[in-house]
Amino acid sequence: MAFDRYVAICNPLRYEMIMNRKACTKMIGGIWTASLLNASLHTVATFITPFCSNIINQFFCEIPYLLKITCSGLYLTEIGVIIFSATLSIGSFAFVLVTYVHVFSAVLQIPSVQGRKKAFSTCLPHLIVFSLFVFTACFAYLKPIADSPSILDFIITIMYSIIPSMLN
Repeated sequence: MAFDRYVAICNPLRYEMIMNRKACTKMIGGIWTASLLNASLHTVATFITPFCSNIINQFFCEIPYLLKITCSGLYLTEIGVIIFSATLSIGSFAFVLVTYVHVFSAVLQIPSVQGRKKAFSTCLPHLIVFSLFVFTACFAYLKPIADSPSILDFIITIMYSIIPSMLN
């Protein structure tokens, strides 16, 4: 979506040429491939990891909570999966950030106030939902996991797993 907004605002006359079926297919294929690889790595790591308990105090099996109930320390596989996930997340965040810097610099050069308003109204909803997802997910995954979850843990989980999907 960020690239689509970038092309629509920064290159409006070339939009049809840049955002053609081939480009969209490549983007979707790349996203699906990376997501499938990430999900497969998490699934494999979950099945090969020995757990001391089968009780997770969360809505679903999130990685930090699974790592909390493992019988031994972190395995090399788990560290690799976490590094791969972090790389995907940081790469996506950097791409969206760079794209929106270009978009906002182009929008600020629009001479009419109405034109700037229209451009911002196109971009801001996506940016708000994306920011909500990224910041709550970072907070959930980067903070230490407590032995007993608080209501804040459940709220944060809802904030990054349900609300952005609902808003989209």
